[in-house]
Amino acid sequence: MRTSIQDLLFSFNPRSFSLHIPHLEIESGSKTAIVGPSGSGKTTLLRLLSGIYIPQGGRIQVGDHEVGKMSDTERRRFRIQNIGFVFQEFELLEHLNVRENIRLPFRINRHAEPDTHWDEALEELAKDLGFSNKLERRIDALSQGEKQRVAVARALLTQPGLLLADEPTGNLDPENKSNLRDLLFSHSAKNHSTLIVVTHDHSLLDGFDRVIDFEDFRIKGDVR
Repeated sequence: MRTSIQDLLFSFNPRSFSLHIPHLEIESGSKTAIVGPSGSGKTTLLRLLSGIYIPQGGRIQVGDHEVGKMSDTERRRFRIQNIGFVFQEFELLEHLNVRENIRLPFRINRHAEPDTHWDEALEELAKDLGFSNKLERRIDALSQGEKQRVAVARALLTQPGLLLADEPTGNLDPENKSNLRDLLFSHSAKNHSTLIVVTHDHSLLDGFDRVIDFEDFRIKGDVR
């Protein structure tokens, strides 16, 4: 899904945080990494693109959807049907086991019908991510790295048009970091989805179509 931002304004409190992006375009099917210092607004951008936050000014276009003009209900439906989000804090539900957490998008999307195809895809993701023997475990029995990989599997399962990942390798060792990056790349290519990854790890930047330094927004104010 192609994303386009024009004259975006967002602020929690102008004295503590303010984000202004005059122009940003990310092509459909591309792989983009976003780097920059903590507190510069990288995570905020992902939440704006997904409609979790709404802009206070300007325009965000994701595919055919103008995010800021949708109602709360419309944004929630848009997010469920089009976006896979790997949250930095995982956002897993501890009263569900691993398998149930990965299948969560089907529980909250009444238009999605899980079938044997999706069960097979889930098993394949668990195998690729190295936790196929832990699908029935409770979330609180997992390590931080395992939780991170479960969160990635959940985001990938529905083959979203836009995949947003916030520090998806932060709790992984070097080998698993590279494997996860390559898995994100392969799923993006297979499903023709747009991949946007926020990361502090510059060792992972090889293979991305473009790398955006968030400082560019503050200095140049225009990223094409």
